[in-house]
Amino acid sequence: MTTLLDVRNLTFHYADRAGPVRAVDNMSFSLARSGFALGLVGESGSGKSSLALSIMRMLPPNVARYDGEIWLDGQDLIGMADDRFRQEIRWRKLALVPQGAQNGFNPVLRVGEQIIEPLVVRGDVNKRDARARAQELLAYVGLPSEVFTRYPHELSGGMKQRAMIAAALILQPPLVIMDEPTSALDASIQTQITNLLKRLKRDMNLSIIFITHDIALASDVCDDLAVVYAGQIVEIGSAEQVLLRPNHPYTQRLLASIPRLHTDTRPQFIPGAPPDLRRPPTGCRFHPRCPLAFDHCAQEIPPAFEPEDGQLVRCWLLGDRR
Repeated sequence: MTTLLDVRNLTFHYADRAGPVRAVDNMSFSLARSGFALGLVGESGSGKSSLALSIMRMLPPNVARYDGEIWLDGQDLIGMADDRFRQEIRWRKLALVPQGAQNGFNPVLRVGEQIIEPLVVRGDVNKRDARARAQELLAYVGLPSEVFTRYPHELSGGMKQRAMIAAALILQPPLVIMDEPTSALDASIQTQITNLLKRLKRDMNLSIIFITHDIALASDVCDDLAVVYAGQIVEIGSAEQVLLRPNHPYTQRLLASIPRLHTDTRPQFIPGAPPDLRRPPTGCRFHPRCPLAFDHCAQEIPPAFEPEDGQLVRCWLLGDRR
């Protein structure tokens, strides 16, 4: 299977007076092209959104460390000059739907003008053709044509989310990162958005990185799942492997926290709290909260074990107990 995105040993730390915040610490994963979705799941503060920003190269001023490799369709994004990245990659080959659609729109500009801006500014088409393209996308995502002339505050949360998805698709990129696209939406609107994402995969062969803290929601959209904890990917595999045969205790705890409709089993909480990423625990970062931890877990970072073909798990329970 041809790979669209290949991330290798990506590291992104924020500078802080108390020490670097290790938001993304040596993460690696890949994404196939043509209608494939990877879900990044984990608790708030695990580094999922920071990973999205590091891939998009939307870095804040307080960067302490940013290195590794990001290959998109054979192009090296880390080594690419900023001007070339803006002209050739951002929005053309890689787009982002940010967390909280209201944060992605300028409140004093009409929605349609913001959607067509990349087309008009780059000079790809004239304004009339750009408007026609935007109207097509608005209709595709289920919005009426008058949304084009409205201001962001005139739209509901679900409408703004759909409009932001249309904006991300205006240059027809092969890959879109969706950062919590259903957060702050009620259950019925969440279902509509997830159905839209599945339609985008099928109709446009769009590849998606779907970021969420809701592993049940990710399972409805994604082909593969990567479980993120404290700036690291602790388990990755197909949705079937991760959901039905989880091997990392953190993944097991996430699944156990989901309410079940057809069983009397009560949801279980994960004890403790995520670690301070300025001073993460030694060894496996989950070991202070893990009920199955033994001595070696606190001493050395576990390598990636492969319990099944295509499933990687960073847990000493799969290796030799020293």
